[in-house]
Amino acid sequence: MKAAVTTKAGNPEVIQLQVVPKPKVKDGWVRIQVKAFGLNRSELFTRRGDSLGVDFPRIQGIECVGIVDEDPSNTYPKGQQVAAIMGGMGRFYDGGYAEYTLVPLEIVFPFKSKLDWDILGAIPEMFQTVSGSLNQALEIQSGETQLIRGGTSSIGMLACQLAKTKGLSVVSTSRNPDKVKHLKDNGADHVVLETGTISESVREIFPDGVNKVLELIGTRTLKDSLKCIAPRGVVCMTGILGNEWTIQEFTPMGDIPSLGKLTVYMGVSKNLSKSLLQEFIDEVESGNIRLNIDHVFGLDELAIAHQYMEDNKAKGKIVVRP
Repeated sequence: MKAAVTTKAGNPEVIQLQVVPKPKVKDGWVRIQVKAFGLNRSELFTRRGDSLGVDFPRIQGIECVGIVDEDPSNTYPKGQQVAAIMGGMGRFYDGGYAEYTLVPLEIVFPFKSKLDWDILGAIPEMFQTVSGSLNQALEIQSGETQLIRGGTSSIGMLACQLAKTKGLSVVSTSRNPDKVKHLKDNGADHVVLETGTISESVREIFPDGVNKVLELIGTRTLKDSLKCIAPRGVVCMTGILGNEWTIQEFTPMGDIPSLGKLTVYMGVSKNLSKSLLQEFIDEVESGNIRLNIDHVFGLDELAIAHQYMEDNKAKGKIVVRP
């Protein structure tokens, strides 16, 4: 089979298209013919060598959608549409950057859909991250106000739509003035241009602060996000678009406002249920949810796709079709 192999830690050029053996089936695992997969920021960090415990060469990819090629347990018939997500996929064993992948049975989620594979490929990790961040970490409620930092990312775009369906007022951010209309067309009530310090601008819109903040830029803007929340407000750090893992100086008793809350969401496959995935796919199929897919690459374009992701050029999800 063909696979995009990360030969060693480094720049996108270390990802090379190779012909490798198709993975051999074993008990407790399912072999999937990969039809599509989304690119994720965590894969960028793994490629650079920032993920602990990853040996190279490695076929990356923490998610995929496709059809069952072989399942020794007979849980799923050959040809069943499935998604696979997380569980060490693409890090501790070979993942979705290939024509076939072998994954543990417990991270396989069946579904039925007539959607194109390009669209289906954008869903698993993106939906799991957004749903977990909004519902489990931030516990959003109708009538609340929410700030989304990193609003033009695929996670930010979907988070805005889901927050609006739950009755929240949304402020979204972008560094690019040309993307303001794009965010408003996606449902944002207000758009603030991202400068790294936007708390004053946010409080011009909501003087008491916002109830919830979805922090997708990461440590670079986290302290400023904490300045944006109302009393008993919550900041959830889910993304690291800023490419920095740590904060050089952080004083909890000073940087976290009194009664404010700071949490993180680091989703795993158990945060996604079969019924939730199917319900979301049905919502997309019915047109109630619009996915923002920026670009679809081929398997032989993985290095280009990684550079595109690293340069923050996308205005939505990046999908790859083997």
